[in-house]
Amino acid sequence: MAVPKKRTTSSSRDQRRMHIFLEKPTLTKCSKCGHFILPHTICQFCGYYKGREVIDVLARLTKKEKKRREKEIKTKEKEEKETAKDSKEKPLNLKELSKK
Repeated sequence: MAVPKKRTTSSSRDQRRMHIFLEKPTLTKCSKCGHFILPHTICQFCGYYKGREVIDVLARLTKKEKKRREKEIKTKEKEEKETAKDSKEKPLNLKELSKK
């Protein structure tokens, strides 16, 4: 039976194991609802993948859950529209900046 000639030090052992650790999963935002999901997967919250509906998530829910989910989706869409309007505003001129 093979027996090592010298004992492996804790330093050598730990250097060998340096790359063995858990990594955080990379998450992306869903383009429709904004929840964080794994890339290249269907969103479990809205059922969309690459901008088109793949699963009708609302069909499986009860009435209460369906109303709540629809309300969440509407509020997120309103927020997106408001942010789009804010970004379309004109940039301030030097005169306007000096007034403020």
